[in-house]
Amino acid sequence: MVRILDSTLREGEQTPGVCFDLHIKMAIAELLAEVGVDVIEAGHPAVTEEIRQAVRLIAGRGLRPLVGAHARSMERDVELALECGVQFLGIFYCVSEERLSDRATDLGEASARIAAVVRLAKARRPGLVVRYTPEDAVRSPFANVVTAAAAACAAGADVISIADTTGYMIPGTARNLFDYVTRLKAELARRGFAPQIAVHCHNDRGLALANALDAMRAGAEIVDASVLGLGERAGIVDLGTLLAVLASDFGQAGRWNLKRLPELYRLVSQYARVPVPVNLPVTGRNAFTHCAGVHTQAAIRNPLHYQSLDPALVGRESEIALDHMAGMAALRFSLARIGCADLPDELAREVLRRVKEVGSSGRTVDLQELGYIVDAAREREARAVALERIAS
Repeated sequence: MVRILDSTLREGEQTPGVCFDLHIKMAIAELLAEVGVDVIEAGHPAVTEEIRQAVRLIAGRGLRPLVGAHARSMERDVELALECGVQFLGIFYCVSEERLSDRATDLGEASARIAAVVRLAKARRPGLVVRYTPEDAVRSPFANVVTAAAAACAAGADVISIADTTGYMIPGTARNLFDYVTRLKAELARRGFAPQIAVHCHNDRGLALANALDAMRAGAEIVDASVLGLGERAGIVDLGTLLAVLASDFGQAGRWNLKRLPELYRLVSQYARVPVPVNLPVTGRNAFTHCAGVHTQAAIRNPLHYQSLDPALVGRESEIALDHMAGMAALRFSLARIGCADLPDELAREVLRRVKEVGSSGRTVDLQELGYIVDAAREREARAVALERIAS
């Protein structure tokens, strides 16, 4: 069964301009634990003293998820991470020919270095879960990746992570993660190793989630994700979407407390200063909102006519938008919600006309404003009746 590693506090802080205060990191970690992710990647302790302090405090909270840290294949990075008391350590080193050349090293030296830091981490903390990531794995020579991964496994690595660092992979083409995971597992097995396989998919082509699911079908056991898909450039797999799909479509309902997602997304959005896109699946404002007349009529009778996910999964409800596309069915539904179900047809037509006028300006009418429109319409009607009486 797939496990979820959340990297909001590590990869997420690589989003330009995003840096969470310590108390916000603690709150995010608590909510991630309530949602039920398996690993919280809390940061890269070697980057700043503030990150180091946050990793240390989160690791000491006694949360149910493993708390992890990120480290280069350097003894100093490993030592700093272990000092923080983490239970999970991710070590990375790129073995592409270009990067090896840049570092004036070769594959043999790189593999020896990777193995050395893995052995160091395991010797210092035998129960530690160690992951090795060949950064930019999918664009590196496959033989290099296998050699480095095998060296890491021989030294005690528990997890090998396939990093699609640039969002290069495309399902259904020659460069797909299903085949890559299958090949890597087979090559490592041939050498006598059976590590867990993780995938870290970037979203440069908008395919991070599709690639992660492709990898899962081939037997990947861990998927990296973040709230809002935060991360370098276009980010990585969006946590909320991933969990909803796994719960709804992969037989994993009940594994996570998805009703905590809206609060988690509000918190991260507020302090990352990154709005939740209105059309973001699952957690976006419009994810379960129906607008067009034909849609709303059908959705009012049965939301599943135009929904394939149940909003109750994440503690939400289907909604009807009132704007320039609203019809009488949508209006009547909304009037009932504000206690005006018995509004006469003539007044309802007047209210709908005004709703459409507001919608044509680029706004939607919420239930509070709908009440104001109804009150104004009733007042105009009462004034007209009074004038008729005076005239008669």
